[in-house]
Amino acid sequence: MRLFLSLCVLLVSAYAIEEEEGVLVLTADNFDKAIEENEFILVEFYAPWCGHCKSLAPEYAKAAQALQKEESNVKLAKVDATVHDKVAQKFGVRGYPTLKFFRNGKDSEYGGGRTKDEIINWLKKKTGPPATILETAEAAEKLIEDSEVVIVGFFKDQESKDAKEFLSFAGGMDDYPFAITSTDEVITKLEAADGKVILFKKFDEKRHELEDKVEADNLKAFIAKYSLPLVVEFNQETAQKIFGGDIKSHLLMFLSKKAEDFSKHTEAATSVAKEQRGKILVVSIDTDEEDHARIMEFFGMKKEEVPALRIIKMEDDMTKFKPAKTGLDADTIRSFVEDFLADKLKQHLLSQDLPEDWDKTPVKVLVSSNFDEVAMDKKKDVLVEFYAPWCGHCKQLAPIYDELGEKFKDSDSVVIAKMDATVNELEHTKIQSFPTIKLWKKETNEVVDYNGERTLDGFTKFLEGKGQESEEEEEEEEDEEDDGKHDEL
Repeated sequence: MRLFLSLCVLLVSAYAIEEEEGVLVLTADNFDKAIEENEFILVEFYAPWCGHCKSLAPEYAKAAQALQKEESNVKLAKVDATVHDKVAQKFGVRGYPTLKFFRNGKDSEYGGGRTKDEIINWLKKKTGPPATILETAEAAEKLIEDSEVVIVGFFKDQESKDAKEFLSFAGGMDDYPFAITSTDEVITKLEAADGKVILFKKFDEKRHELEDKVEADNLKAFIAKYSLPLVVEFNQETAQKIFGGDIKSHLLMFLSKKAEDFSKHTEAATSVAKEQRGKILVVSIDTDEEDHARIMEFFGMKKEEVPALRIIKMEDDMTKFKPAKTGLDADTIRSFVEDFLADKLKQHLLSQDLPEDWDKTPVKVLVSSNFDEVAMDKKKDVLVEFYAPWCGHCKQLAPIYDELGEKFKDSDSVVIAKMDATVNELEHTKIQSFPTIKLWKKETNEVVDYNGERTLDGFTKFLEGKGQESEEEEEEEEDEEDDGKHDEL
């Protein structure tokens, strides 16, 4: 009997869920139990050594404690993905931290910020009613006053098809608040009409009315078109809405906010933005901000070139375009945008001049102009490291890579090469993180990504096996946000 009771205690303790600062601590043993027992639960998959996870931890704990104080039915949890890796793999975790929101056992991606208030607001949006019910004109005016952007549906019959479609869409949209009303007082005060949807905002034209049918696709396009300013200022708050939005073509204006002609340039861009609204997003980037130096570097731009324009198209790969002439007057901006939309522009690729001594060292130096000639030589296997001068992981790799070059310097069939991918770009190969290492195989020019150990032995085995074993090595670490292997571009 005593043995039996001891076993029972062990089983119970194995599946028990501990708490740390209000956050549930999940393991492979109790994960399913936690998901089953909680209608709403946000789970952080973390790594103890991850810097981003350490930054998130205090805010995550504050959010958990605040929800507990409110006696909310929403729980926050965490799981060490380096220990309970099978759980992490089950939910496709590839970087840290990854946050998953579970509603009645079904998971979805977390789409909020990483402060206490942002976490709580996102969760309340996901677990509360899809739209605030406006009973009085005073409540409606206050909501509009307090919101940068708010979308209001005016439906006297909230059981109507359009009202249900509006509420269904609102329930899946986390970026902006939604409200709904059926009262004549609110409809009259806001100069609306039954069956209408209006987007209210604090900038530009202040309000827009949906002219199409109340359907999900129309609502999505309507909000994407009107919810951001005609000229959006790039900063930490707007970055996600700019790059995560539905409009994938962006006109970037590199401007100094301290310059006398700043207002003149933004006014010129505003007129063009209004003409092409919904087709291209106009973004101003303050070049006086130190944090924006990396963006300028990405475009190969120097301070003396400011003010300047660029266009980026963000689809499977990012493509960049540069105007044929300088200037930020309305006609120049309009011509640049119209040529882009008409597909008349050629992609702009950065390139350095070819150094005279590019092939004098064991590790050959590649730039855009000589890349294809060297890397696609069908008589040789060519291993290329794409690096960034500021990348810490690249600096750690440098002595090992030089040693690899020395090992193969006399080979007739293997070339070890590198290219600074911050100032050299290729139309056929896009680099997203540093270092990225690829092998161009002889005879076929087949490209194989190297994801193995960054050691002399690891590289040597890879080259001697011609890349056959590489694609499965350490797959779980590929492209992780803070995995100690890559710096993001």
